Amino acid sequence: MAKMEQMELATQRAQLNADVKKMVEKYRSIFEWDVPDINQALSDRLILAAIREALDDVEKTLPGVE
Repeated sequence: MAKMEQMELATQRAQLNADVKKMVEKYRSIFEWDVPDINQALSDRLILAAIREALDDVEKTLPGVE
């Protein structure tokens, strides 16, 4: 990654992390509403795995990203 891109990412990293955390919390809430007696640790692992898979899918659609 070029230096300018690295610098820009560094300035945005905190917001990116906050956005991802909000997305995780959104789906944790949905699971809690829909699944009585939820296994929170399992739910968290499933949500994180689904987010990783979604990121992989998005990555495949971006030109020039390998």
